[in-house]
Amino acid sequence: MERVYIGLGSNLAEPVSQLRGALAALGELPGTRLAAVSSLYASDPLGPPDQPRYVNAVAALETELAPLELLDALQAIELAQGRVRKDERWGPRTLDLDILLFGQRRIDEPRLQVPHYHMHARAFVLYPLAEIAGELQLPDGRPLQSLLDACPFEGLERLSDLSVTP
Repeated sequence: MERVYIGLGSNLAEPVSQLRGALAALGELPGTRLAAVSSLYASDPLGPPDQPRYVNAVAALETELAPLELLDALQAIELAQGRVRKDERWGPRTLDLDILLFGQRRIDEPRLQVPHYHMHARAFVLYPLAEIAGELQLPDGRPLQSLLDACPFEGLERLSDLSVTP
């Protein structure tokens, strides 16, 4: 089993319900256990400004799945919850599930880059991640705290706990 961190985000179709549904689906994946879930955070959109704010969280999984198997499973969950993939980057979506970290692996595949390529600059990823894994060391040896120190809590609002028991 490897510890994997998943970023969750939604800004359409009742975002809190979308995240709850995604967490339930994550807990049902074969060879996988939902180990921890952060609080919910509201964040400003990165893409077009004429879209609703996002609701974000981070989940920790213990999984036996291989990285691309997990990616396929996450994309199936997104599709099941109404995700439509468009050419527009960072547009509104019902659900976005990103593999942030997969153990201490570095993965550079056409479909998957781990650590997630922009997590170091995204407060809506780093602060929820720190909530459930504050002492985390990244695969390059840097402590998570060093990323937090360089990424202010701007544009973020802690909403609530998800009340999901892993």
